[in-house]
Amino acid sequence: MKIGILGGGQLGKMLYAPANKLDIDIRFMDSMTEGPVSKIATNYTIGDITNYDDVMAFGADCEVLSIEIEKVNCEALKELELQGTIVYPQPQIIELIQDKGLQKDFYQQQGLPTSDFKFFDSLTELEGSIESGAIQYPFVQKMRKDGYDGRGVQIIRSESDLAQAFSSNFITEDLVSIDKEIGVITCRDAKGQVVVYDPVEMVFHADANILLYQLGPADINQEVVDRAKDLAIKTAEAYGIVGLLAIEMFLTPSGQLLINEVAPRPHNSGHHSIEATMCSQYENHLRTLANLPLGDTKTLTSSLLMNVLGAEGFTGPVQYEGIDKILTIPGVNVHLYGKTTTKPFRKMGHINIIGESKDELIAHYQYITDNFRVISK
Repeated sequence: MKIGILGGGQLGKMLYAPANKLDIDIRFMDSMTEGPVSKIATNYTIGDITNYDDVMAFGADCEVLSIEIEKVNCEALKELELQGTIVYPQPQIIELIQDKGLQKDFYQQQGLPTSDFKFFDSLTELEGSIESGAIQYPFVQKMRKDGYDGRGVQIIRSESDLAQAFSSNFITEDLVSIDKEIGVITCRDAKGQVVVYDPVEMVFHADANILLYQLGPADINQEVVDRAKDLAIKTAEAYGIVGLLAIEMFLTPSGQLLINEVAPRPHNSGHHSIEATMCSQYENHLRTLANLPLGDTKTLTSSLLMNVLGAEGFTGPVQYEGIDKILTIPGVNVHLYGKTTTKPFRKMGHINIIGESKDELIAHYQYITDNFRVISK
């Protein structure tokens, strides 16, 4: 079976290892000539995954087509599906999730809990709503399309912040009180069977709005764990998705769970599964594509996942300072993505730390933070 993946970044690179293990014929397309996948894949096509003709040409030689990033040409995927290519996740689901406004509408229509929101076409329209009292500070502003890794999301706290506000095609959300941000990964196969991973607890950089680290399993009681898993499964079933669905949720101080947003692909909040679970999110995604039984998602050990981010003040050819110091720590698993150029807050890799206690994991995290950084030569 020939499986094609649109995208050649770090998520594709991590799909490649389980594909080799299961001897799956996997090929990739991306516009990056020196991207993470290009260095290891034996079948790598240079092409634009947002271009109709490029996607059609690539997909013509695949029996199954999937993605490692949502920003793809859905019209081409729909046509390939009509021509008999299996496309997972389904094109209409990718198209819906590409738009954060349509996502929020979907949750509301399906009776899935999410924060209140409003659509806006322009900044002038937003200013009018603020003047009328329909919108009150502070609130969250999100671009409807093309936001990722913290981009396209910001908190507007006062009138002075409007100078940096997005000017068109955005939504606003109520700024809810959050006790914890948690992530739950699901995987659903073509028969409708769903497996779900234990929730993880995510901690974000206050300014860059990018994940710093996450703890797995999340430090929440079993009742909340059960509700989070149930909500994740209901969300995957509501979409009818085949493949992975990562669901980011807010846990409020009152114990309410609210869906923030989802991703229909391998996700940062599931990187820990490589070392910390029976079957990783990457292998389970491939199993759905290859029509194989889903793997056990059982958590084997406590873990802390930390993103390896480009240090502030450095842009250029990458250099990993202090990597020799951290590789001696038991339970530390370094995953570098193979990106040749660093810049501030760019994801250059991640580190999975496994151990027995939260205190031990946090101590290792602090040591790594103090002794390892990504700079430029």
